[in-house]
Amino acid sequence: MHVKTLYKRLIGTVMGCAFSFVASAELVLVVHPTNDASLDVKAAQRIFLGKENKFSNGKEAIPINQSPDSTHRSSFDTNTLGRSSTQVAAYWSKLVFTGKGIPPKEVSTDSEVIAIVADNQNAIGYVDSASVTSAVKAIPLN
Repeated sequence: MHVKTLYKRLIGTVMGCAFSFVASAELVLVVHPTNDASLDVKAAQRIFLGKENKFSNGKEAIPINQSPDSTHRSSFDTNTLGRSSTQVAAYWSKLVFTGKGIPPKEVSTDSEVIAIVADNQNAIGYVDSASVTSAVKAIPLN
């Protein structure tokens, strides 16, 4: 085997491992540390699809979404909401058009989600578990 061929295969393997590592980020829900509501995947689905606007403790729930081009958003839509990002966008378009809902606020980064949740006791978002700080409480999605 030629050195160039071996080198190309090695680079390809390293790149593949790097991409699979990024794609396998573990998402967690984040809420304000004082939020004592019980949350699970079903509750997150209902809140992020606008079917529920309160936590189990009766307090208002304000969902914070990541931007549509975020890999976290795609993963959350597919794995938590059980729909593709295209399906979620169509769902919200229909609700907005009929006046039956307003989609969650969107931000671009994990740090923005954490900042909003840390400042608002009613906010709920999702981030990579590696991004969680002491300013928020993390709740596993699995």
